[in-house]
Amino acid sequence: MPDWVRAAIAEAGLNDAYEARPPYQRNDYIGWITKAKRTETQQRRVAQMLEELRAGDVYMKMCWGPKAP
Repeated sequence: MPDWVRAAIAEAGLNDAYEARPPYQRNDYIGWITKAKRTETQQRRVAQMLEELRAGDVYMKMCWGPKAP
C-alpha cells in the first residue's frame, strides 16, 4: 500500500474499518487506486474508498455486509 493511501486512511480514523474488510476487498481497493494514471483520479478513488469505509455497508458502490460468524 502506498504511504499516502495509508496516511489518508489513518487521517480519516478508518484503520479499523479498513482492517475489518476481507483481504480481497483491501487488495481490490489498493489495486484500483494505484492503477489510475492521473493523480486526480487516484484522489477521487481514495475519497470513494474512505466514504465506503465510513458507511460500512458499501463496497465498490455495491451493497455489502460482513458475514456473520
